[in-house]
Amino acid sequence: MSAVTEVENNTTEALAALLDGGDGSLVTLVAGETRVSAHRAVLAAASPVFAAMFAHDMLEASCGQVSIDDVEGPVLRLLVAYTYTLQAPQLPDTAPQLLAAAQKYGLSALKAACERQLISQLAVETAAATAVRAVRHSCPDATRAAVAFIKDHLQVMATRGWADALLEYPQEVNEVIRLLSEPPAEASSPTATGGGSTPNSDRQPHSGHSRTPAAAAPPTSARHTPPPDDAAVSRFRSLSGAERGRRLIEAAKQGAVEKVRLLLAAGADVGARDGVGLTTLHWAAGRGDAAVVRLLLSAASDPNARTHWGQTPLHLAALSGHAEAAAALLQAGAHRWARTDDEETPLDYARLYNWQQLVEMLTEG
Repeated sequence: MSAVTEVENNTTEALAALLDGGDGSLVTLVAGETRVSAHRAVLAAASPVFAAMFAHDMLEASCGQVSIDDVEGPVLRLLVAYTYTLQAPQLPDTAPQLLAAAQKYGLSALKAACERQLISQLAVETAAATAVRAVRHSCPDATRAAVAFIKDHLQVMATRGWADALLEYPQEVNEVIRLLSEPPAEASSPTATGGGSTPNSDRQPHSGHSRTPAAAAPPTSARHTPPPDDAAVSRFRSLSGAERGRRLIEAAKQGAVEKVRLLLAAGADVGARDGVGLTTLHWAAGRGDAAVVRLLLSAASDPNARTHWGQTPLHLAALSGHAEAAAALLQAGAHRWARTDDEETPLDYARLYNWQQLVEMLTEG
C-alpha cells in the first residue's frame, strides 16, 4: 500500500468514526423520526447545497438542527454516511431514493453510482419507473439504457408499472415515448418507404393535417421490390421453422427491412410470437416501421393478433404515435375499436398522448 493510499484510508476511517454523535457534532439533520448528527464542515465539503445552507446561516442551521422533509430516514443516514466516507453503498433497494437525494444535495459521484445501479437492475416490471426516474433526475446514461431496454421489451408498456408511471408522471412518460419514437439506427429501405423517409417521419402529433388511411401506400406496395437474393434465402431455408420465426421477430425488433424480406421469402412464420405474445407485426407497428408493417401484411400477417394483454398491432402503433403504420394496418383490416383486457381502444391511446393525427384517423368511419 502506498503512503498516499494509507493516508486516504486513515482519513476516511477517521471521518467515518465521527458520524452520528462524534465529538464536535455541530448540526443535527432530521427526517421524520430519524435524527443524524454530523459535522457542518464535512457536509459542506461534500455537498454544495449544505455549504450554501451553512454559509447563509439559515435559521434552522443556526439553531443546530435542519429538517430534511423529502428524504426518508434510512436514506438520510446513507446520504450522510457518504459525505464522510465518499463510498457509495451497494444497496439496490435504496438506489432510486438515494439517487434523488444525491441530486438534490449536489453529490454527483453518489448520483452516478446510483445511476449505474439502476441500469444494472433493469427489468420488464421496473423499466417504466426507471425510465421516468432517469428523465426526472437528468440521468442521461440511465435514460438511454432504459429506452433501449423498452425498445427491446415492448411488453413493458403493458405492465402495471407503466400504467402507474403514466398516471403519476405523464410528462416524463411522454418524453420516454418521444425517445422511443426516434428513428432507428438502421434506416428503412428507400424503395419500400416510397422516397427514403425514416420510419418515424409520419409522427406529427400536433399537426392539423390528417393523413387518412387511403393516403398510405397499400400493403401490396412492398411486393414491388427486387427479388431477394437466392443464396441468402437458401441459407435461411436451411434453418428450422422455429429458428426462422425467432429471427423474423429479431429482424422486426431492429427494423431490418431487408432481413425481414429474406426471411419471409424463406418461409418464416409471420405468426411467430415472443414470450409475451408479440408478433413481428406488433414489433414493427410499435416501432413505427411502416415498410416492415407493409411487408408483413403482404405476407398475410394478422392485423388483429393479440398480445397476452389483448393489445393489437394497431394499439401499439397508436401508443407511440405512428400514423403511417396505423394507416397501413387499418387498410389491411385492423379493428379500430378493438379493446385490450383493460377495455382500452387504439383511439384511447391516441387521445391519451394527444396524437392528433391519429385521433382524427381513428375516429373516421
